[in-house]
Amino acid sequence: MDSQRNILLIALALVSFLLFQQWQTAKNPAPQPVEQTQSSSSLPAPSLADDLDPAPGATQASAKTITVKTDVLTLSIDTVGGDVVTAKLNKYDEELDSNTPFVLLKNSPSHQFIAQSGLIGAQGIDLTSNNRPSYQVQGDSFTLDEGQDELRVPMTYSANGIDYTKTFVLKRGSYAMDVVYDVANHSGSNATVGMYAHLRQSVVDDGGSITMPTYRGGAYSSEDTRYKKYSFDDMQDRNLSIPLPSGKGWAAMIQHYFATAWIPRNEPGTSLYTRVIGNVGDIGLRMPNKTIADGSQAEMKATLWVGPKLQDQMAAVAPNLDLVVDYGWLWFIAKPLHSLLSFIQSFVGNWGVAIMCLTFIVRGAMYPLTKAQYTSMAKMRMLQPKLAAMRERIGDDRQRMSQEMMALYKQEKVNPLGGCLPLVLQMPIFISLYWALMESVELRHSPFFGWIHDLSAQDPYYILPILMGASMFMIQKMSPSTVTDPMQQKIMTFMPVMFTAFFLFFPSGLVLYWLVSNVVTLIQQTLIYKSLEKKGLHSKK
Repeated sequence: MDSQRNILLIALALVSFLLFQQWQTAKNPAPQPVEQTQSSSSLPAPSLADDLDPAPGATQASAKTITVKTDVLTLSIDTVGGDVVTAKLNKYDEELDSNTPFVLLKNSPSHQFIAQSGLIGAQGIDLTSNNRPSYQVQGDSFTLDEGQDELRVPMTYSANGIDYTKTFVLKRGSYAMDVVYDVANHSGSNATVGMYAHLRQSVVDDGGSITMPTYRGGAYSSEDTRYKKYSFDDMQDRNLSIPLPSGKGWAAMIQHYFATAWIPRNEPGTSLYTRVIGNVGDIGLRMPNKTIADGSQAEMKATLWVGPKLQDQMAAVAPNLDLVVDYGWLWFIAKPLHSLLSFIQSFVGNWGVAIMCLTFIVRGAMYPLTKAQYTSMAKMRMLQPKLAAMRERIGDDRQRMSQEMMALYKQEKVNPLGGCLPLVLQMPIFISLYWALMESVELRHSPFFGWIHDLSAQDPYYILPILMGASMFMIQKMSPSTVTDPMQQKIMTFMPVMFTAFFLFFPSGLVLYWLVSNVVTLIQQTLIYKSLEKKGLHSKK
């Protein structure tokens, strides 16, 4: 097998891989988005018996919303129910250089995505959608000041001799906030309450494109499952009800580059659930009920992550939360590649330069395989005259032809699969690096140089794809082929053109990797061929 056929195999494997990814995300059309605005309290909370009421209740008017701002987050919290109805990420622009923060949570007519939490049980205050507490708050705006590391926003409500305090605890530089309920019972009898927390989002499809397939939907982690996606289609087919006996796990909504998740804290006996009502879906946690004696108080707490997929920070917040950075089935290769890429970037200060350095390192490490590949191909070319004579002598006797070919390979110490094995080993590395680059929020809106202002977006002038196609053409010209079939020759000639057209819409970071990889291939190819010529193995005839 020669290098041109290898290129063809790489192309077919890559296209097949991308088509398969796109088919997975687009095989089931999702319902249309919600057409009308819903208040943060327009659907019922989970009941004590986990019998989720399927019918929306009447809308309860919001008293007001308050604004909570830290260095990384700007939140809007509805004082009715204490739901987070808007979350802006201060350090991430909506569009490149827009100076408008990216909005992760929102409650708009076209799309609802909010984080709800409440108390249910006999003395719960969020039992129905049209009867949720209207909290009292000392102010309309809360800001984490310079020199301040923690911001606490308490919201209070009293009913039937019980004081309820819902406190949001935010810290500097963190996308994780604690939501803490303190319940003080002065009612004269026992009180029973339990906390729930879920994410509510309009059921929409956001599968990306063939060059950048992405996922938008639910995901969870349980004691038996480290990480699993649970799409809106899955939710519509079957509601989840998963026990978390030790309280370990989380429920999330994820999308490209960003994630939102609820994590229980010190709550053994928690359960994880999903449901779809109309055109909105919930995924969340139901913590166990607590009985609070008269004259005593109890605390219930959960952590809400709302922000970018920053692996180190997410891993520190909850076990397996960093797995929402989905590297697919080759995660064990992609994750170390991402770590190496981040390490390089910490020194060079430019993600594009880091990609180039990573490419040189990967291709350098694979040089022995590349050399073995070209050496094997050279030996196979040397045997072509003997194989042609053998075919003329043996004719159509395939069994005898196969036997004598194996004997010839053994005699000449040639492995007929020697040119294929390096390719088989290279493909997982390429696919892993593809996912490592595509899933890295660090590349979002990160410039390279010149006209490349965003490595996560396509090249606006298509210069990198054209250079990539030219480098493929040069590799093809440097790799003489024994292919005589006219159709195969046409396919090989057209391959650089097809790849160029395909890569026009790839994120420029991925095109940069492929271009640099081709340049390294050209350098390696030149060195290997010169070495083979000295040994008399390389022939361009």
